[in-house]
Amino acid sequence: MRHRIWLGALLCLTASLSWGAMFPVANDAFFHIDPFYFTIFRYGSVTLILIVALYWREGKEAFRLEGKGFSLWFFGTMAFTIYNVLIFFGQDLLGEPGIMVASIMEALMPTISIVIVWLLYKQRPHPVTISCVVVAFIGVFLVITNGDVISFFTAINDIIPSFIIFIAVTGWVVYTMGGEHFAGWSALRYSTLSCLLGTVTASLVVMLVTVSGYISVPTIENIKIVSPHILFMIIFPGVIALVGWNVGVNILSPLNSLLFINFVPVTTLVISHFQGYTITMYDYIGAACIIVSLLTNNVFLRLQLRKNKQKQPTFKEQTQESVS
Repeated sequence: MRHRIWLGALLCLTASLSWGAMFPVANDAFFHIDPFYFTIFRYGSVTLILIVALYWREGKEAFRLEGKGFSLWFFGTMAFTIYNVLIFFGQDLLGEPGIMVASIMEALMPTISIVIVWLLYKQRPHPVTISCVVVAFIGVFLVITNGDVISFFTAINDIIPSFIIFIAVTGWVVYTMGGEHFAGWSALRYSTLSCLLGTVTASLVVMLVTVSGYISVPTIENIKIVSPHILFMIIFPGVIALVGWNVGVNILSPLNSLLFINFVPVTTLVISHFQGYTITMYDYIGAACIIVSLLTNNVFLRLQLRKNKQKQPTFKEQTQESVS
């Protein structure tokens, strides 16, 4: 049992570190390739790897949809079209500041999940949780505006990309919450089938955007230049992070796993520093707000769980546990 806990912690940590590293890596790649084709090359390869792995581990029976085709497509689209395409599109539109904005938004996922459950199930969170949500959003706002609120609200070029990134991150939260609809399925099976259907949708979107003339097919030379970036994205933020996170959540529970999201902005800050990106005071303060709010709410939820002596809750129940 203890070995499984350590395995779950290692998988969640690796996933979070990978997600934190992918934004600086992607920023370098965007000098040579647009975020649309960058995403398709990345997750097209991830899909093929997962298909082979699923067939090897569970056989052809694992590819049966069992009447859940629409749900798989919906949640897969949320993750591999809405999230993966839009988060890099928004980051690219913002330029270098988009590295930290995307990373901070990523770390906002637990907070967004609380808001979604609040809106969907009409359950008002405890004032402590609401306070943590407010602090987290303040942290994000500081990073996005870089302390210049007036300029931000008068610059459409900043507002729209930031909103696109927010929509993208919300898509991944929906995907994570959707995992509970596939109880009895392995993490590999859910990851593979949702990735397959979501990537097909993303490919169709990229084809339409290409036909419209907004983007063009990258040249062989540019693909060669970004091949190390794509390889990294396939292995770590792709296969290892996707499957590893889903397995880690199953082992540790969502409540424990969400603690590791704190490593996302920290990793981005460290890598960006070594890449020469100028990290502002607002980046540090914003990241600190996110981390403190996540830790505070996590500790509060633990105290509530211990107090009520409940059995292992579901993701929805854990996010509602702070209801007054």
